[in-house]
Amino acid sequence: MAKVYDALQRAEAERKRRAEPDASVPAPAKLDWEPAAGAEGGAPAPARRTPFGGLWSLFRRRVVGEGAAELNKRRISLLQPDSFVAEQFRALRGRIDAIAEQHPIRTIAVTSANPGEGKTTAAINLAVVTSLSVGRRVLLIDCDLRRPKVHHSLGIQPKAGLAEVLNGETSVEAAIEKAEGMDLEVLAVRGRPANPSELLSSARMRELIHEVSQRYDRVILDTPAALGLPDAKAVSDLCDGSVMVVRANSTSEEDVLTVLEILDRRRVVGVVLNGTLADQGRYGYVS
Repeated sequence: MAKVYDALQRAEAERKRRAEPDASVPAPAKLDWEPAAGAEGGAPAPARRTPFGGLWSLFRRRVVGEGAAELNKRRISLLQPDSFVAEQFRALRGRIDAIAEQHPIRTIAVTSANPGEGKTTAAINLAVVTSLSVGRRVLLIDCDLRRPKVHHSLGIQPKAGLAEVLNGETSVEAAIEKAEGMDLEVLAVRGRPANPSELLSSARMRELIHEVSQRYDRVILDTPAALGLPDAKAVSDLCDGSVMVVRANSTSEEDVLTVLEILDRRRVVGVVLNGTLADQGRYGYVS
């Protein structure tokens, strides 16, 4: 777990450094993968975190409109396959493959401590670069039944989705769509059920993950943020491993440690440090 703690220390050092304004240096432009919380009303006051202590902050967050630039960032590995960011996701893919040589890793849950830290972008781009491997079948599942983004990011209009599969309204074969322009299959979200947590922790969800793990070489699952909701824990417990996204200058050390305890740090196969290259005017993802 040395790499996890190295990423944690870098994120915390970056957060503290940026918290001290330097009047001689103009503030860099904000380049977020996803809408930042508190964008209209200022950042909420820091509070002590517990495993479900982020629930109130989730209700306070507001979703702002997304333009083409934000959507393109989520699929940068497809639009700019030779970019620095795409190479970082290839490096993450390689590390996961190396771990998989020791024990099978077919299903991977991608999460973060809080919304807006880049987990959906990480899930999509990891799925994209993994699907580029010759002869490898890859499935991306959107497990965020509250605020799904995968279908919008990839231009998919699903006729049915994860909720319909879990409710027994359709088969998984009928709900899976192929993303245009890539060899990637997607199980997106169409309907937003009233009981998302119960569906994600159901026996049918367990059966679904087992079923697709037999059909695909790698299954990437985009889960909700881990703090405040039980969804990420429910999904990650059914997977072979987890990847956690940490945003520099945003995710606190306490949040990271809490999520590692929630997910069981022994099952975390990678940490993505996001936002480290913003000062250079590039989108930063370091695996």
